Amino acid sequence: MTIDQRRMPLFNRLQEFGKRRTLSFHVPGHKNGTIFPREAEHAFANILGMDLTELTGLDDLHAPTDVIGDAERLAAMYFQAAQTFFLVGGSTVGNLAMILAVCQPGDKLIVQRNSHKSIMNGLELAGAAPIFISPTYDDKKMRYIAPDEAGLEQAIQQHPDAKGVVLTYPDYFGTIYDLESITRLAHDYGMPVLVDEAHGVHFSLGKPFPRTALELGADVVVQSAHKMAPAMTMASYLHCQSDLVSKERLAHYLQMLQSSSPSYPLMASLDVARFYLATLTKEKLASILTSAEEVRKLFQTAKNWQVIDSNDPLKITLQAAAGLTGYEIADAFEQEGIYPELATDHEVLFIHGLACLEERKRLQLAIKQVDERLKKDIEKAAMPIVHLFSHTFQQLAYSYPEMQTLKVRRIPLPAAAGFVAAEAVIPYPPGIPILLKGERITSHHINVIQQMHMQGATFQHRALDTGISIFEM
Repeated sequence: MTIDQRRMPLFNRLQEFGKRRTLSFHVPGHKNGTIFPREAEHAFANILGMDLTELTGLDDLHAPTDVIGDAERLAAMYFQAAQTFFLVGGSTVGNLAMILAVCQPGDKLIVQRNSHKSIMNGLELAGAAPIFISPTYDDKKMRYIAPDEAGLEQAIQQHPDAKGVVLTYPDYFGTIYDLESITRLAHDYGMPVLVDEAHGVHFSLGKPFPRTALELGADVVVQSAHKMAPAMTMASYLHCQSDLVSKERLAHYLQMLQSSSPSYPLMASLDVARFYLATLTKEKLASILTSAEEVRKLFQTAKNWQVIDSNDPLKITLQAAAGLTGYEIADAFEQEGIYPELATDHEVLFIHGLACLEERKRLQLAIKQVDERLKKDIEKAAMPIVHLFSHTFQQLAYSYPEMQTLKVRRIPLPAAAGFVAAEAVIPYPPGIPILLKGERITSHHINVIQQMHMQGATFQHRALDTGISIFEM
């Protein structure tokens, strides 16, 4: 069956509805923008007419039978999934739903340890018993990257009763690994593979991008459309393609976790993003890739960092020279009005995206000025964060149900070694926990957290100066 990917059914229906000049006796309260404050009207005017509710002819995200269903089917056909769900709560809600859909409280799940915090939150909500697999350390990039494939194989063989394998592909920096072999092995044991592919929606464009998680056999895949495609923030997709995970359970948990009043502008932007990807010409893609390569070469002219290779040509990572941190480099660029995606103790990530950079001279000048202005300080230089995940396998000290019954108190961070953390410590971005809730705290954890805090990392955590919450023994 031929599907016309040049259609945008949901977006077009909303446009048509807005032209009818209907009289609103329904929500939302801005009444098609007629009572919006004048001071903000100019910024919201073009979107308010599409900010509607489940009116006749506009379908229902939680029981789509008309235009939303049509838009989701178009997405499923484009991404080559059996079914696609629109998400208005970011990849977070997709990650939560896919975990809840495969396990009951107490069930084992094999999980890549350097996963996003939303994966960890999903494990807690499900009451799962995670078997964490440590990632491998890349000496050249000086960071943890893909999961240890040998460790994953060992975990699958030692825990054949696990209900699934939860992975991240690619990571924030565009790093990939042999997902196909891991998926094949998991399927040999009847385990579904659940993939957080938040940073890979554009892999659907084909070469030179890596293959998608769906192509490599994953059973459920969550993608943040808003990260690399032209969708609004929080707009994401959940794709499924096998009977190892119940589509009905996925739909059930999405209905529970997502708003009963989902945003039509967000859903329409998912329709638009799929249209953009599906209709992007080879010529336009070639010009985007050329732009990305030219930007990469501009960054390579500096002496205070080097550009690190990536599997994703649209990700440009700078590794700070000795005596500098990624935070310092990022701050220097921000002073020039150029904002990178994230910084770590020794890296800065710039996302070129699917747009051709027009202000190349401005970037070239900023690179020169930043490079000349940065001053190295060997005493404050970034130290590689190694041995953070020292064991191939890791389990929590307490189960999630046990944690619910324990008393919590707060103690100074330097005194926390040996206790079990009652809260996660998460540098954000990228949102990967240094310390998990339920994990026993080591002196190495404390040293790493203090080092990152001193270097300028931002934590999604109460002020470290006030200590850390631990479970009473």
